[in-house]
Amino acid sequence: MQEKILIIGATSAIAEAVARLWAARRCALFLVGRREERLEAIAADLCVRGAASVECFTMDACDRERHAAMLDAALASLGGLDTVLIAHGSLPDQKACEASVEQTLHEIDNNGVSVVALSTRLAQHLAGQGHGCLAVIGSVTGDRGRQSNYVYGAAKGMVDIFLQGLRNRLARSGVQILTIKPGFIDTPMTAAFAKGALWRTPQAIAGDIVEAVERRRDVVYLPGFWRLIMFAIRHIPECIFKKLSL
Repeated sequence: MQEKILIIGATSAIAEAVARLWAARRCALFLVGRREERLEAIAADLCVRGAASVECFTMDACDRERHAAMLDAALASLGGLDTVLIAHGSLPDQKACEASVEQTLHEIDNNGVSVVALSTRLAQHLAGQGHGCLAVIGSVTGDRGRQSNYVYGAAKGMVDIFLQGLRNRLARSGVQILTIKPGFIDTPMTAAFAKGALWRTPQAIAGDIVEAVERRRDVVYLPGFWRLIMFAIRHIPECIFKKLSL
């Protein structure tokens, strides 16, 4: 049966890598993003890779007044909805956020509030139809606030807690709520960072995301060793943790 998939933040490197795998399975795709030309280029590539159909919708995820129109367009295009992947976001300049209330709130809106708004609307639709998967790309940074990126971590932590509650509420509805927590991923967003042994490419984790959707997982750390790393970081006593430069 042909899968009908909505991808929000489709121009992100991780979303594009996952979309290529779904295209190869002849899924029908509906792509949402801010950059129209980039969306169209990705759509053309996915069609070549075997997607049953690909349509695009240009939208800034922070523009909540556009969310309803986006969902209506996706449903009209796909004729239904099986899976949603929310993958948009930005990596804040922590120092700039520390100096600006406006910048801090903008980043929390982009990485947190907009995701919550979209998840609320989409989960309600999936619950109404009694099936489907809402998969959201969060981050390991949401597991504990660290001085180096706590604005980003706070937004991702908001998403994590929200999805926990949503998952609990919809546990008997037939809807899967999947939280995806990548570690260090080599994308344009992290181009300025020095890379090491813990880093992975979007292509390396794309298959794990597709598998997590298929296996109806609740939470996945990608790669899996990040579950152990974050378990250790979460359990460092605060009196010690606040003295560390993390």
